Amino acid sequence: MPLITLTSDIGSPDYLVGAVKAQLLQLNPDFQIVDISHNIPPFNYSQAAYVCRSAFKNFPDYSYHLILVNLFEKKPEQLILVFHNNQYLLCADNGLLTMILEETPEMVIGIPLDEAATKNTIYITSVMGKIVNQLANGESVKNIGIPDVKYIEKRHLRPTLDNNNIEGQIIFIDSFENVIVNITREQFETQRQGRNFRIVFTRGEFIDRISETYADVAEGEKVALFNSAGYLEIAINKGNAAGLFGLKGFSEKIREGQLSYHTVKVYFE
Repeated sequence: MPLITLTSDIGSPDYLVGAVKAQLLQLNPDFQIVDISHNIPPFNYSQAAYVCRSAFKNFPDYSYHLILVNLFEKKPEQLILVFHNNQYLLCADNGLLTMILEETPEMVIGIPLDEAATKNTIYITSVMGKIVNQLANGESVKNIGIPDVKYIEKRHLRPTLDNNNIEGQIIFIDSFENVIVNITREQFETQRQGRNFRIVFTRGEFIDRISETYADVAEGEKVALFNSAGYLEIAINKGNAAGLFGLKGFSEKIREGQLSYHTVKVYFE
C-alpha cells in the first residue's frame, strides 16, 4: 500500500484539494494519502522547504512525497523525481527540491511532460500518481525518466555565522504566532562553544536561556527553545510572539511605515 504525502499551495477552501486526492485514488484505490499542508503561501520557497523538510524525515522509508507548490512559476516541461535518504520526492522543476534537501540529491530523474497535454494541477497529479504506481509495482527508478537530468537549483536560506554571533532568518510563523528561525540546535551549540548568549530579535528584546517547553516560563513571558524539527523557536507562553514583537517571515513583504523584523541575532559572550 503506497504511502503518499501531499503538500501544496492550493489552500484548504479550494475544491482542488479534494480533486487531487480523487485523481490519485482513481489511479490506485489502495493509495494511503497523508496531508502535510495545503496552506503554503504562494511563492514562499523558504516556508515550503521548512514544512516539507521537517515533515518528510518522520515518514517510513520509501514513502512518496508529492509537492504541488509553485507548479506554474514557469511553463512546465518536466517534473523532477528524486530518491534521497530512502524517500521519493516529486516536484515541479522550480528549484524547491534543493531547498528542501539542503544538499545534493542522491538520484535525480527528469519526467518529461506531454507537450500536447493541458498542463493543469490535475494533469500534474495524474503524472505523479502514475509514477508512484510504477515504482510501487517494482519498476526501477532509472527506467521511469531521464537519469541525471539538468534541473533548476535554488540555494536554501542559511544563517550568517561569525565567531561571536549568528544571524538567522525567520522562516515560519505558526498558527499560534510562534516564530521559527533557521538556526538549528547543532549550529547554535557549535558557535556557542559553552559561552553565555543573548538572542536579540526586536526593539531591544532579548532572551538569554534556552528552555525545554513553553511552561518553563510564566504565562505572558517570552521563551526560546528548539522545536521538534530542531530549529530555534521564539514564543510567548500563551501569547502571540510574532504580532507582539512585529516579527515577519523572511519572504513576507513589509508594508510602508510598518516596523517589522525578518531576522534574529544571537550574540555570544
